[in-house]
Amino acid sequence: MKKVTVIGMDLGDKNHKAVVLDPEGVEALRQEVSNTPEEVRLFLKRFTDAILVIETGTHCRWISRLAKELGVRVVVGNARKLRMIWQSTRKNDWNDACMLAKLGHADPGLLAPVNLREDECQTLLRLVNARDLLVRHRAGIVNLVRGTCKAEGDRLAECGTESFARLEYEVPATLREVTKPLFALLREVTKKIALYDKLLANRLAKHHQEDAALVQAIPGVGPVTAAAFLASVGEPQTFGKARDAGAYFGLVPRQSQSGESDRQLRISKAGNAQVRRLLVVSANYILGPFAPDSDLRRHGLRIAERGGKNARRRAKVAVARKLAVVMMTLLQNRQAYRPLMEVEQAA
Repeated sequence: MKKVTVIGMDLGDKNHKAVVLDPEGVEALRQEVSNTPEEVRLFLKRFTDAILVIETGTHCRWISRLAKELGVRVVVGNARKLRMIWQSTRKNDWNDACMLAKLGHADPGLLAPVNLREDECQTLLRLVNARDLLVRHRAGIVNLVRGTCKAEGDRLAECGTESFARLEYEVPATLREVTKPLFALLREVTKKIALYDKLLANRLAKHHQEDAALVQAIPGVGPVTAAAFLASVGEPQTFGKARDAGAYFGLVPRQSQSGESDRQLRISKAGNAQVRRLLVVSANYILGPFAPDSDLRRHGLRIAERGGKNARRRAKVAVARKLAVVMMTLLQNRQAYRPLMEVEQAA
């Protein structure tokens, strides 16, 4: 096996710490590299036959792209799974870079390497994140106005956040000086959310039309959930088994097994928190009063009927987990959604 030079680079916001190991695994160089494309390019040009080892983070995408342009092989380690680095009692940037290099030299698989999203998927996910930021701001404005009115002994009528602006003149006259700018901002934010909805719909239609149609056939899965899911999983055929989708989005319980003890803990919450939250929102609709009958709904209701503390919450998580698996199955098998497949098979 050909031995190669390995570079461990701990990425920082202002500069990066780079530790270079020679083909025998002996440290040959330590260098601080400024966080600019020009300086990173100049550094990597000296090691075009090397393996660059970095972690997931803010700067990993553009540095990975730049390195590949120079012919440098890149291994991106999953930062969440590198406990030996972030739980070290001697943690500092130089030691982190050295550990990355040593892991890359010994066995890159120890880094739990990840494949970075394609640019199209990354753009789609950024649109989802931008929209989510505005949605959370809108909810914050609504909660502030409602809370302000309650503090004066007045309750505003119940309605969705999308139509809350129509209640502007139901606010007590003594509070309108405070709430008027908030309602103006609320209307503007709602317009921007609608703009992002249009951008997402156009992008799905242009780049992901078939995949989006497959998953949106499931009641409760709208364009936003579809976009976030598709952007996160990338190419479905390279994902692995469909049932792994639940674990990928952190919807399976953590385990703590030792000897005869095998405790079931709370869900791992690994993966993309945004997608996980959207799957749970979809699951909430599936379990709600207006959703049509389906295997997903029956699965959740059976769990909810067991009773006990937090039964409804457990049912939502269970449906969200199964929903992720169903969506991945549809994408991998290229088959239409059948809401009552279990009933069909039993017949």
